[in-house]
Amino acid sequence: MSTTDRPLRSGEWFGAQGRNGFIHRSWMRNQGFADDVFDGRPVIGIATTWSELTPCNAHLRDLAESVKRGVWESGGLPLEFPAMSLGEPLMRPTTMLYRNLLAMELEESVRANPLDGVVLLSGCDKTTPGLLMGAASVDLPTLMMTGGPMLNGKFRGQDIGSGTVVWQFTEEMRAGRMTAADCAEAEVGMSRSRGHCMTMGTASTMACVTEALGVQLPGAAAVPAVDSRRYALAHAAGRRIVAMVDQDQRLSSVLTRQAFENAIRVNAAIGGSTNAVVHLLAIAGRLGVPLSLDDFDTLTADVPMVVNLMPSGAYLMEDFAYAGGVPAVMAEIAPLLHLDHVTVSGATVADNIGDARCWNRDVIGTMAEPFQAAGSGTVVLRGSLAPSGAVLKVSAASAHLLTHTGPALVFDRIEDYVVAADDPDLDVTPETVIVVRNAGPRGYPGFPEVGNVPMPRRLLADGITDMVRISDARMSGTGYGTCILHVAPEASVGGPLALVRTGDLVHVDASARRLDLLVDDEELTRRRSGWQPPLPTAERGWTRLYSEHVLQADQGADLDFLVGGSGSAVPRHSH
Repeated sequence: MSTTDRPLRSGEWFGAQGRNGFIHRSWMRNQGFADDVFDGRPVIGIATTWSELTPCNAHLRDLAESVKRGVWESGGLPLEFPAMSLGEPLMRPTTMLYRNLLAMELEESVRANPLDGVVLLSGCDKTTPGLLMGAASVDLPTLMMTGGPMLNGKFRGQDIGSGTVVWQFTEEMRAGRMTAADCAEAEVGMSRSRGHCMTMGTASTMACVTEALGVQLPGAAAVPAVDSRRYALAHAAGRRIVAMVDQDQRLSSVLTRQAFENAIRVNAAIGGSTNAVVHLLAIAGRLGVPLSLDDFDTLTADVPMVVNLMPSGAYLMEDFAYAGGVPAVMAEIAPLLHLDHVTVSGATVADNIGDARCWNRDVIGTMAEPFQAAGSGTVVLRGSLAPSGAVLKVSAASAHLLTHTGPALVFDRIEDYVVAADDPDLDVTPETVIVVRNAGPRGYPGFPEVGNVPMPRRLLADGITDMVRISDARMSGTGYGTCILHVAPEASVGGPLALVRTGDLVHVDASARRLDLLVDDEELTRRRSGWQPPLPTAERGWTRLYSEHVLQADQGADLDFLVGGSGSAVPRHSH
């Protein structure tokens, strides 16, 4: 039961005397609450991104019920409320356009209401970082519960992974090696249960990363959505959030520099999505934690990739859960982690992983015998083409392309490239470097996942399945290939990417962390004098606000006026 003697925020509403207290309590009573729920107990907000338009999150209302049981049991008052749901499979032009809007909505909803602590229910890619960004700017006791991955997909006796096989099979169909009927059959078997993508895509990555940060309970990231143990964990989360309020364990005490360093290293060990880079930078910015793009390279240079999951490996999240999940990974790389970091469990990382074991070494390798060597995660490239940085996921790239020089084939719009890619006469060779620009945070707008552009049909027909592709866009965490992403500054704000012309030589050297345009400065100066910024992408609404204030990829693509926080002070009266 709750034991705190501290005055709680919610007391300013439900403990108030006179007209305001009458209003606050009376209208809540129409939901059938007993008198004693207004006795000063902690009020716990359960923020759910449930939506039938977000299939990954369509079960979160059920998960919320389990959280409520734990809150009631521990002497709190649980109140569920909606937050904007960002469904990766359906939303256009990209959910990333709305991540910051979700963060802003969550922040304002929490601050404006009588809440003492918050449980965040998320799942699909941007719902997890968006909720955490908003909560960080309020800084109440906060615990996250992701919805869990789907069960393994099945196709003709084989396991298939969400997202990854979409890219694989549709490319095979373009090459004439699969039929539309084959793909339709795979489509039916890929998503066969509740939950988010079961590859190590962005949804699974962010679930694992938040557990590594210490804002999820140990073991919560990998348990499948339909496994009863996820609902047991949600029940425990409901209990724990009440204790966190009693202890005044605020989010800022969990999300420290140590937490971010742990998360970055775990992301490397699991072969996580490049999207974790931009999300962790944005979350850190809300808390004032010093974190830079280069940290994602320097902190991971000695971290081997121990997890063998698609898209870089062979297995899926269901297998990862049964093998031991994030606790087993953290136990394996424990010498590289801050083990004294205190998490939302109330215990240290060392305590959380003390009993962790790996039950399948095919899925989770060892430091001595990893799936891929240290340095196989995300690397940061800089040079004349990306002065503020770009990222490359080495584990998903082709080794022979990690050092490469080739002529650029440039497209200003992804739509133009998609059409050209199917042209059997496209002037392209395996040495060509595909450049797609104007797909960054401001340019698209919204920073879409179009960076793993399809291979030219002409090359696919010859059995060529990878080539260097460069863009200021992002890539789905389920994607793969030698794709250089997040080039900053982006083309739409006048970054060097805007000046590249077809035929220019581009040089990539991943080991030297270089990405260079081999064009002399005099010629680039001449080109820049003739460059014109694109017209605004919107005249009104959120898109205009976003486009005018979004930061570049190397700064997390948050809005400039949302960096930092406004705290949890109780607002002025409403009546």
